[in-house]
Order: sequence, then C-alpha cells, then structure tokens
Amino acid sequence: MQARECPRCPGPGDLPLVSAAVTDECNHAVLPEAGGETGNHKRPEFSRLYLWRSWAYVLSHAVENGKAVRAVRQRVTMVGRHGVRTPEESTMTEFSRRQAMLGLSSLTLASLGSASVGTRSIHAQPTGLGSELASYPSAWLPNGVRSRFVNGINGLRVHVLEAGHETPNRPALLLLHGFPELAYSWRNVMVPLAEAGYHVFAPDVRGYGRTTGWSSDYDADLAPFRRLNKVRDALGLVLAFGHRSVAAVIGHDAGSPLAGWCAITRPDIFPAVVMMSAPFGGTTTLPFDTADAPPRIPTPNRQSIYDDLAALPRPRKHYQRYYTTRGANENMWHASQGIHDFIRGYYHFKSADWEGNTPYRLAARTAEEWAKMPNYYIMQLNQGMAETVADVMPSAAHIAANSWLPDSALSVYAEEYGRTSFQGGLNGYRMGGSRVGAEEVQLYAGRTIDQPSMFISGASDWGTYQSPGAFERMQEVACTDMRAVHLVDGAGHWVQQEQSEMTSKLLLEFLGGLG
Repeated sequence: MQARECPRCPGPGDLPLVSAAVTDECNHAVLPEAGGETGNHKRPEFSRLYLWRSWAYVLSHAVENGKAVRAVRQRVTMVGRHGVRTPEESTMTEFSRRQAMLGLSSLTLASLGSASVGTRSIHAQPTGLGSELASYPSAWLPNGVRSRFVNGINGLRVHVLEAGHETPNRPALLLLHGFPELAYSWRNVMVPLAEAGYHVFAPDVRGYGRTTGWSSDYDADLAPFRRLNKVRDALGLVLAFGHRSVAAVIGHDAGSPLAGWCAITRPDIFPAVVMMSAPFGGTTTLPFDTADAPPRIPTPNRQSIYDDLAALPRPRKHYQRYYTTRGANENMWHASQGIHDFIRGYYHFKSADWEGNTPYRLAARTAEEWAKMPNYYIMQLNQGMAETVADVMPSAAHIAANSWLPDSALSVYAEEYGRTSFQGGLNGYRMGGSRVGAEEVQLYAGRTIDQPSMFISGASDWGTYQSPGAFERMQEVACTDMRAVHLVDGAGHWVQQEQSEMTSKLLLEFLGGLG
C-alpha cells in the first residue's frame, strides 16, 4: 500500500508517513479554506412563523454491486429484506425495480403547498446550559421510547431517547448518531432492541439537538468537539445510567468512528462495537525505527487532491472541505428552498430511493476517482449543499409514499435544526481538519479494536467506499475480531431508518452471538 503524507501532520520528523486508508472521523477533512464568506450569524429569538409551525408539527403527529468484499476471515454479506443472501444472489434487480417505480422531480415541497420554513425565517437559540428545553412530545416517538435529559455529563445537559428503562439491571446499548441526524434517527430500532431485553439509550451528541452546553458560534473553541472529549461524553452517560459497561456501542455515520474510538480507548466499558455506514480505518501511526534514519523531506509544491478536484474539466470540491468553511452553515440553514425541503432533498439524495446511488470501490484516492461519486460527496465547485440537493428533489408522489421518512418525521429534523443550525455538527468536521486533539490521539497510535465488531451499511451507500481503502483496512487491520460485514439491500446511507427491521435483526443476531 502506497504511503502518503498526511495533510494534517506537522513538519518533517514529527510524524511518519501514514497509509492512505487511515482516516479520522472526518476521513481527513482538511483545514478551512482561507477567506470564504464572512460574518457570524447572530441568534435572535424564534420568529413567530417558526413557533407557529413548531406547534403545528406537534398537532399533526399521528445497495461493489453484486460482489462480495472479502476480509481476512469474514466475507461481506448482501442482506435483502428477507434475510442474508450470497453475493451472487444479491443483484440489484430488486432495488432497480423499486427505483423504476419512483419518479424524480425538481418540484419542491413548497411548490406543492407544503408549509416549509422560508428563507431566514428562523434563528438559532443559544445552546448554553441555561437553555431549558423541554423533552419531546410523546406523539413524536414510538410507544416504548421516551425523551428525557441527563444533567452534568462533561459540562452538558444531554437530551436522550431511552427504551427498555422500565426493567432494572438490563444490559445496555449506547446508540450514537451522525450528521445531519439526531438521537431521533434511532427511533425505529430502539423498540425491537428493548423488547429483546436491552436498556437502550441514544443521546443527541454534542453539537446536536436538545443537548446543551456547547457553542454554535463558528469562531468558538473547537477543543470541546475533539474526538476523545466526545468519548468522555459517551462514557459519562453510560455511568450516569448506572452501568459499569454496555453490551455494545453502536454508531452511524459520524457516530461510527466515535463508536470506534470508544472501543479503542475503553474496551472495558465498550466490549463490543457496531459501526454503520462509515468504515473505521484505524488509528494513526508514530515514527518507528528512525534513530539512524534521515529526516523525511516533504515534496515541495505538491499539489493537493483538493486543487486537483478544482482543476477538473468540471471543477469540483470535497464536501468535507466545504463543511469547514464559514458559509456552509448559512447556506444549509437558510437554504432558499427552506430548511424542511433542504433536509428532505439531502436525505433523499443519499438514500436508496435515489436511483443514482450504485456505489462501488474506487481504485485510488485521486481527484479523478473521487469525481465518480455523486455530487453530495464531490460537489460542484461553485455550489453549496443547498443548491446541490435542489435539483434532485423527490416528486410529490414519492414523498407521499415514503414510509421510512414521512413528513411528520422529517418535521422533527426541520424543527430541531431550525433552532440549533447545523454548525454544531459542522464543528466536528472542522475539528477533524485541524490539529485540535491530535496529540492526545497519538497516545493510541497503532491500537486496534480487538473486541467483537460488526459493520452494517446500505448496499446503495457510497459512504462505504468514499474513503478508498478504509473499508478493507477496517476488516484487515483496524478490527481484529470482525464478526460480520453486511450490506443491506434497499438501503442507502440512512440504513437504520430506511431498513429498520433488517437493521434490528442484524444487531440482535450480533448481540446474541456475544455469549
């Protein structure tokens, strides 16, 4: 495997070359671009329109395709709606038939008469501990799931969704969401897990939802968002619930590497781990056998892959680089189509519902290979994410037929992000592109996840392959006891939402095999 210079590492002699497959929680997001949009968005009070809509929401509540990737000891399974299938059986025909029935339209929900929030009609609330937000209305949640708060967790007042709390002394499961998600994203798997005998709890992670004690200011200190501090958040929550350990920690998207770091740092507390949609490429390395070796001399004037993307015939940019810029939050939060429609388009674009999601392994970490991915990962250079998703809005008929994310559920996301903005989540990407927390992470250089682990992703999820080599490295190096790798048919990036029943089944099979 060819080594490369890590773009975030210090100068010569400080750190070695690292594998191109080694990733952090942002898959090596880079430093923010110089310049960019200026001016911080202030956070005045809610608008009356937003408050009206919030109350209205409360009242209205009632798929490499066909091929197996083999690890050292474990083959990847393709999982259909009716169970595990061999790779040869797992063609995309079912997925293709499903997609053929779905029409795409550039119509937005606003054009269909939906009550979407207009541009600049809502503003972030402060997220300090003094912001005493209420728990979720019961109508938002499935029976058996409750919304509550836990105070004093590493400086946070943590909003948690909880199931299986009625019976004491149950084994625990900690669920960690990604971006732009919430604890709410686990709502449909929590009840089956609780019914199987687990105490299940899912927090709004630092920077998200109704958890308070963090800053949404772009210029705020990023140190609280460093990965090991988020591990401390998770550890504190487990102990607060009276558990000495959990049966497993389960993470999706940005929550996947967070779950991986929980397992790396505290295997006694997190004796098993499930990672979803974002492969964990492993820890960094430190210099080795260098006492008599000459210092590493960096290649001068080496053009970065991000410059290569911008120089393509169709100029592009990486979404994680975009997420580090000052203007990213404003572009999404005050999207011209309204926040409700923006989130609808974003979720649709990365789901199995969008027919363009037919992922496969990329040959190398190059601009030309990266550019093969959809625009939500490798964006048009001159567009923000709001404009990126605007052209792929689902049709009215498709929205009406969407059972995994009906408008009533989507409205929860719109309301929560309408209040907080996206900056808390974006700060995680910014942290990954900085040197913040790098030194403490080096303490775990070379460590592997040695406890039982599993990976689940949608068969239509480009997230599995977006960082070339990470999927393979996770199975061959980073995790020494990878029990299973499942690619679920009929699911894109939001696997636990798109195919909640199959996800629950796979989780319970894994948990049942732990002994």
